[in-house]
Amino acid sequence: MQFSDLQAQLQPAFPAPAALEHIGSTAVPGLAAKPVLDVLLGVAELTQAEAQMAWLAERGFEYVSKYEVDLPQRRYFVRAASGTKLRVHLHAVERGGELWRNHLLFRDALRSDPLLCGRYQALKLDLARQHATDKAAYTEAKAPFIRAVLAAGAVSVG
Repeated sequence: MQFSDLQAQLQPAFPAPAALEHIGSTAVPGLAAKPVLDVLLGVAELTQAEAQMAWLAERGFEYVSKYEVDLPQRRYFVRAASGTKLRVHLHAVERGGELWRNHLLFRDALRSDPLLCGRYQALKLDLARQHATDKAAYTEAKAPFIRAVLAAGAVSVG
């Protein structure tokens, strides 16, 4: 599995207590997904990810700072697809923080509820047709669904 390979590659730079989790649509069996491997890197502090920027760059990960205005609590890296390897989006966040919890809660909700997963897939496919050339609009249009799932999970957990 590509996630396991990536996890093994990243582990030397981010040993425990840092953690890597497979998130995004490819992390949910049966869910329609773009050929992108989304990985959540949980670190104690974002400075740990920042300290490894050169190491990540040597392994093909490009740091993308433009999204920090909207998400200052995340450091985002992208590695292009290569051969049979998927494109990788690496989201470095504080382990246990709000982004960490929300990503895992949403993934786990989709994994555990086939009806919810089906609703999300139908929404994604519809929005992909509507916003085929506008990634930001597509992402924004998914947000109310994601927020509703997170709110329901927060109520049931807490």
